[in-house]
Amino acid sequence: MNGAADLGGMMGFGPVIGEPENEYFHADWERRALALNLAVGAAGRWSIDASRHARESLPPREYLSSSYYEIWIKALERLLVDAGLVGADELELRRSLRPGVPVSRVLSAGDVPAVLAAGSPAVRPVDVPARFAVGERVRTRNMHPTGHTRLPRYARGKGGVVERIHGAHVFPDTSAHNAGEHPQWLYSVRFDARELWGNDSDPGLTVSIDAWESYLEPTPS
Repeated sequence: MNGAADLGGMMGFGPVIGEPENEYFHADWERRALALNLAVGAAGRWSIDASRHARESLPPREYLSSSYYEIWIKALERLLVDAGLVGADELELRRSLRPGVPVSRVLSAGDVPAVLAAGSPAVRPVDVPARFAVGERVRTRNMHPTGHTRLPRYARGKGGVVERIHGAHVFPDTSAHNAGEHPQWLYSVRFDARELWGNDSDPGLTVSIDAWESYLEPTPS
């Protein structure tokens, strides 16, 4: 979707301010926000793609005026209500009004390091060969879906070169909406900055984007 989260190439938001590599949190509540997201996400009631969509679909004014972990908490509240784990009235009153809903998995503190180390692999088998090859020129589709997509707005309708094939992965555009995994081949495509942002861009700059096969079209010869 073309939401407030898709900021690549947009102007007027000021410079990107770097932070020390070892500075992960600015307050204790941010640590708890991350822990809460991990703990509830481990219950398996939604996918990582659904959680991304919940964050990016916050109203633009709310998204742009919220800090990083405020966005995570606001999206988590929406996910909890949609999954039936928490009632909107409970969130408003900030207390439980009914018995909790059982979940299939509970993440204990002692299991966290192993779970994080294992990750959640999205590689899946497919029975069709990759459509594109390394070194082949492709063009991204000019698409503007109302739902979730991982193709940035600034890279749509642009020409690039396939530089790597990652294998077949869960398709986020359907996974985010509980419409199935529908795995597709995933490619890394390299774009010249001038192709993305015009001739005023740095002529020596390239940008690589991971793109699912249905995002791509062959470049006419």
